[in-house]
Amino acid sequence: MSNLTTRERVLVLKNVLEKYTDDENELTLSEIVDHLHKEFDQSYDFNKRLIKEDLNTFEASNVIDLIVNQEMNGKPKYYSFQNRLFEIQELRLLSDAVVSARFITKKEKERLIDKIKQLTSENLAAKLENQIHIDHETAHSQSSKIKYAIYNLHNAINDHKAIKFQYGRYNVKKEFVLSRNGKTYHLHPYALVWNRDYYYLIGWSPEHKDLRHYRVDRIVKLQITDEVFEQQEDFDVSQYTHQLFHMFTGTEQWIEIKFADHLINVIIDRFGKNVPIKEGNDGYFTLKTKAVLSDGLVGWLLTWGSSAEVIDPPELKEKMKEEAEKMYKLYH
Repeated sequence: MSNLTTRERVLVLKNVLEKYTDDENELTLSEIVDHLHKEFDQSYDFNKRLIKEDLNTFEASNVIDLIVNQEMNGKPKYYSFQNRLFEIQELRLLSDAVVSARFITKKEKERLIDKIKQLTSENLAAKLENQIHIDHETAHSQSSKIKYAIYNLHNAINDHKAIKFQYGRYNVKKEFVLSRNGKTYHLHPYALVWNRDYYYLIGWSPEHKDLRHYRVDRIVKLQITDEVFEQQEDFDVSQYTHQLFHMFTGTEQWIEIKFADHLINVIIDRFGKNVPIKEGNDGYFTLKTKAVLSDGLVGWLLTWGSSAEVIDPPELKEKMKEEAEKMYKLYH
C-alpha cells in the first residue's frame, strides 16, 4: 500500500466528512476509515491512529466545523460535518430556478443539478433529487450558447462597453427568422433581468433614443465593441421592469382600474403591498398606478374577464372594448 503525505491525508479526510456526513448522518472512526479505503480502492494505507489525530486536530483548530458526539458507557465517538455553505432549502431554491428556466436545455439542466448536488452530502443530495422534476424539452437548439452570451453580457455591462447583435423570432413554421432583415442592433447594455422564466437584456438604444429590452435567447452574433458609454444616472431597473406587463413595450401612463375584491392578492403579487388602492363598498376596489400601455397589459387585464374594469385612460378603455368585441365575434 502507498502512503499519503499529511496534507494529502487531511484533504481526503475532509472530503469524506463532507460527502458522507451531515446533521442527520454521523460516522464513527472505524466507519470513516472504511469510507477512506472504499474511496481509494484499498490503494492507500489509512492508519486509524493517524486519522484519529487528524480528527482531533479538526476539532481543536476549527479547520472545519466538525461536530463530535460522545455517547456514554464507553461507546465510540461520532463525527459529522454540518456547517455547509448552502443549506438544503437553499439548494432546493437553486435547483428549482434551474429547472424552471425555459432557455436551458434538459441536458444542461441535468448537468447543473448534478453540480448543485455536489454542494452537500450524498444523503442530502438524494433527498434533493426526490424533489426535482425536469419537464420535457422546451428550450431551442441555441440554448447551449446562451450561457456564454450571458457571461459576455455581464462583462459588457460591468465594463460599460457597447454591444452589437442580431435579433430574431420564430415564425409559424418554427423557423428562427432574423428581425429587420438581419440588420445589426446597437445597444448600451444596462442590466440583465430574470422575468417569466427568461433572461432579458435592458439597455439604451442610440438609434431610438430610449430604453429597449431584448430576450437573451433571441440574440445572435453578439459582439462586444470598444465603445465605452456612460449609463443614465436615473436608470432604475426595478422601476423599468415593474411598469412592464409581460415585457411588452409601450407608452407609460397613469391607469385606473376597478377590480373585484377577490383579486386583491393578484394585485399585491403584481404591484407589491404598498400599491395605492381605494376600497369600495360594492365588492370592488380601485387601483391607480403608472404602467406601460401595451398589448401585454391588455392581455393581462382580459385574463380577469368582468372582474376588471378600466376606468382610465380612455385609449386603454377603447382597446379593451376592441379586444372584447373581437373575442365575442370569434365565438359567435
